[in-house]
Amino acid sequence: MRRSPKETEDSARQVHRRSLLLGGAMTAMFAVLGARMRYLSVEQGDQFKLLAEENRISIRLLPPTRGLIQDRNGKLLAGNEQNYRVVITREDAGDVNAVLSKLAHVIPLTEDDLERATKEVKRNSPFAPITVADRVTWEDLSKVALNAPSLPGVSPEVGLSRVYPRDVDFAHILGYVGPVSEKDLAGIEAPDPLLTIPKFQIGKIGVERWMEDTLRGRAGTKRIEVNAVGRVMRELERQEGTPGADIRLTINADVQNFVQARLGDEAASAVVMDVQTGDIIAIVSAPSFDPNLFVRGISHADYNQLTENDHRPLANKTVQGLYPPGSTFKMITALAGLKEGVIAVDKHESCPGYLEVADRRFHCWKRSGHGKVNLERALSESCDVFFYEIAQKVGIDKIAEMGRRLGLGVRHDIPMSAIAEGIMPNKAWKSERHKAEWRIGDTINASIGQGYVLTSPLQLAVMTARIATGREIKPRLVHAIDGKVVPIEDQESLGIDAIALSKVRAGMYSVINAERGTAKSSRIVDEALKWAGKTGTSQVRNISAAERARGVIANEQLPWDRRDHALFVGFAPYDNPRYAVSVVVEHGGGGSTAAAPIARDVILSALSEGLPPLSAYPSSQRNRIASMLEKLPLRDADGALPSPSRS
Repeated sequence: MRRSPKETEDSARQVHRRSLLLGGAMTAMFAVLGARMRYLSVEQGDQFKLLAEENRISIRLLPPTRGLIQDRNGKLLAGNEQNYRVVITREDAGDVNAVLSKLAHVIPLTEDDLERATKEVKRNSPFAPITVADRVTWEDLSKVALNAPSLPGVSPEVGLSRVYPRDVDFAHILGYVGPVSEKDLAGIEAPDPLLTIPKFQIGKIGVERWMEDTLRGRAGTKRIEVNAVGRVMRELERQEGTPGADIRLTINADVQNFVQARLGDEAASAVVMDVQTGDIIAIVSAPSFDPNLFVRGISHADYNQLTENDHRPLANKTVQGLYPPGSTFKMITALAGLKEGVIAVDKHESCPGYLEVADRRFHCWKRSGHGKVNLERALSESCDVFFYEIAQKVGIDKIAEMGRRLGLGVRHDIPMSAIAEGIMPNKAWKSERHKAEWRIGDTINASIGQGYVLTSPLQLAVMTARIATGREIKPRLVHAIDGKVVPIEDQESLGIDAIALSKVRAGMYSVINAERGTAKSSRIVDEALKWAGKTGTSQVRNISAAERARGVIANEQLPWDRRDHALFVGFAPYDNPRYAVSVVVEHGGGGSTAAAPIARDVILSALSEGLPPLSAYPSSQRNRIASMLEKLPLRDADGALPSPSRS
C-alpha cells in the first residue's frame, strides 16, 4: 500500500525528532561523563595518586645514630658498631608462618627465635618491621638477599648496635641499652615514634637512661617501592635523621681503670673528686659486670651468676650503697662542736676507754683508753670517748645540721641510677620514722657514725671535698654536650669558721702523718703530695657485754658477711687540695688496714693521671707496691686489657 505524501512527511518528521532527542541525550551523557572524568583526573588527581602510591610505596622510620659517650680526654666509652639483622614485615609477607619456616631453612633459627618473632608480628603493626635474627653473619645476610624472591616481606638490613669498649670499667656509670618494653612506654606521656619500632633500644640504667633524650637523636624516613608480593624493588627517597648528641664525661678513663683494677674482686667502692670543680674523676663499684652482655641479650646462666654473687656486682655501691660512716663521721661532730663553742683550743677530754651514760657503757675502740686527748689527737688516734662527750653537749640536731651542710643525708643530682639520699637523723626524723623519742644513746652512737646514720661513698667524697675547701662543692659527671661545656655550679662558702676547718684538717693530717696516727702506714713521703684523711670502721653486728668481757672476736675469725666495713676518706695535696677520695670495703675489717692503702694508691693515681709514682711511697714499701702494681690488669693506650697470661 502506497503512502500518501503527507504520511511520508509525518513519518520523516517523527524520525528526525527522535534522532534529535537521542542525540541530545547522548550528548548530555557524554558531557556528564567528561565532567566526571575531569573531576576525577584533575580535581581529585592528587588524592587518587596518593592512594595508588600507598599500594606500592612504603614509608619507614630510620633510627638515628645514637650519640657517643667519651671520657674527659675524648676516649670512647660507649659507641656504635655495624650490626647485620633480618627483619620481616607482616603486611608484605602474607602468610608469616610459612615465610618464617622457609627462612629457617636459609639461616639458622631456633624454635625460640621463631616463637618470639611470631608473637611480635601479631603484637605490632602490620607495617612495622620485626627483627627475626640479630647480629647475623655476612654470609647469612647474603643468603637472605639471594633468596629474597621466595621470602616475601623479609629484608636483610644493616644497622648500628651499642658497644662498650671498656666494658666493666664503666658499667655502673654508663649502664646499658635494651629493647623498649611496655613498662618503658607506660612511663612516657607522648612516646617518640621511634619507641614503637620493635627492638629499638633505649637506655635502661646509668647515663644511658638519664640522658636518653640527649643521646637518642631524631628519626629519619625512607620511601621504598615494593612489588605485588611485597618485595622491595628500590629506595625512592631517604631523609636521614638527626644523630644524638655526643656526651663527654668528667671521668678520666685511665684513673677509672686503675681504681677498678685496684679494687679487684673486693666488694668495694671508691670515688675521686676534683675539689675545685666538683668533677668526678673516677667512681667505681666492684665487682663489676660487662654491659655488652645485656645489649646482646644476656643468657640465663650469665644473669644468674651475677644475681647469685654475694658481692652484688649489679649494685652500684658508690651511689646506692648506704653504710654507717664510722669514724669518718667524726669531722662532722668536731665541726658542730667547734661551731657551738664546746671545744676549746687547749681543752682536753679524758678517755678511760668508755663513757657511762644512764647505766650503760659506751666503749672506745681502744679498751685501755687514750688518756687526756685534745681535738687533733682525738682525730689522729680516733678516740671515741672524746666525741661522745662533745656530742652530749652539742646535741643531735646541731650535728645533723652540720652533716647536711657537708653533703650527708642529701641526694646529689648526677645522671646515675638509684642514687640514695642516705640518713642524717635528728629528733624529728626519729619521731616521724619510728614514732619514738630520741635518746641520749642515739646521739652518742651517731657521734661516731653508727646508729641510724647511713651514708654513700659519693656523699663521703663530697663531705671531704667541702672540708678541704670550705665551699659547697657539688659533684659533676657531665663535662660537655656536643662540644659545649656544661657550666660549673656556684660554689658558695659553707659559712663554717676558717679556723675551725683548719683544726679539723690538722687532725686529718695527723691521722696519716703523726707517730700514732691510725693510718700512718699509708703516708705519702713526697712533700709536694702529702695528704690528710680519716679512717673509719663500722660495725655490722652487735657486740654483747659477755663478748666484751671474754674478748671481742677478731674480724678475720668471723664469717665474711659478719665482719666490719672498712672506710677511708682523704684529700691531697694537704697544702693545696686538688682531689678528695672516699673508699669503702664491705666487710673489709679495719679502715686503716683495708681501705686506707687503697685510698692512697687511688689518690696518687689521680694526681699522676696514671700509675702512682713509686717515689711517693716509703722506701720500705716500694718493692711490695711495685710487685702489686705489676700484677694489676691495666688497659693499654688503646683501652685493651692485657692477655690472660700476663695478668
